[in-house]
Order: sequence, then structure tokens, then C-alpha cells
Amino acid sequence: MLSELCGYLRNWFDRDKYIGDFTINNGVIIPLGDKSMNLLNGQYIRIVGSILNDGIYEYNSTKIEGLKDETFSGAVWSLAIPKEVVALAEEINAWQTKYGGADSAAVSPFSNESFGGYSYTKSTGNAENGSNGLGGWQSAYANRLNQWRKI
Repeated sequence: MLSELCGYLRNWFDRDKYIGDFTINNGVIIPLGDKSMNLLNGQYIRIVGSILNDGIYEYNSTKIEGLKDETFSGAVWSLAIPKEVVALAEEINAWQTKYGGADSAAVSPFSNESFGGYSYTKSTGNAENGSNGLGGWQSAYANRLNQWRKI
């Protein structure tokens, strides 16, 4: 969810960018050539240009959970994601689990009804398309997300 959230915000909270060739072996990312990366355990990194591992991960010098072995040419970005954004990503993930994913129509059993010649459809627009209706986590959390959103 953190990758999706940062993509939505258009804000990766990036610090340094390491470009080149990398090998990932048993959860350890190794820059090839005469390069080093200044990363701290617990810091988030973003991998770009990989076939198997594009996304955001929590860095650990001994093993990064979720990485698959490969060699690729791309970039590794060091990130400084605020703890409030990480907590918000966890909260949004719980919200999606509770309400059936990103589609807020699942929130109500009355999203579409017809009776007595009258029909009712609940809006499922979202903040992304400018609609004022309920539209998933983007709309449900819009007020709390705006402070980190880049235009």
C-alpha cells in the first residue's frame, strides 16, 4: 500500500538516487562497480527499473523482505517517508480490508436499488477524477492526504 499511496501523492519523499547496475541476492541489494549506497537500516528505499522488484521496501543490510533474486539496470532511491504517512498507509490498508478494497460502493449494501419505478445509484466517483461522491480510500482520506500531495 505504501507504493500505491506515494504514487497517488506524487510524492516519494526521495533523498538520494543511486543509478547503475544492481544485483539482488537472498534479499541483499548490491550495487555493481565502484559504487556504494549510504542507507540506514529501517529506512525506506524505492527500486525502479527492476523486472521483479520495483516498489518500496524497508531497507535492512542483512536481508530486505520481499525481494527476489535478479540483476538489473535501474535506480535505487533512498527515501525519507514521514512516520505519519507510513501509519496512514497502514490505516488505509485496514480500511480497504474492512470495506472490500478500493471501491467504496462496497461500503454500503444500498449502492444500487430500484423499487416502485424509482431507481437509486450511489456515486462511486473519487478524488482522482474530481467527483464529489464516495470513491475509495483516496476520497475517504483526502483531507489527511492533501498536506503531502504534490501537484
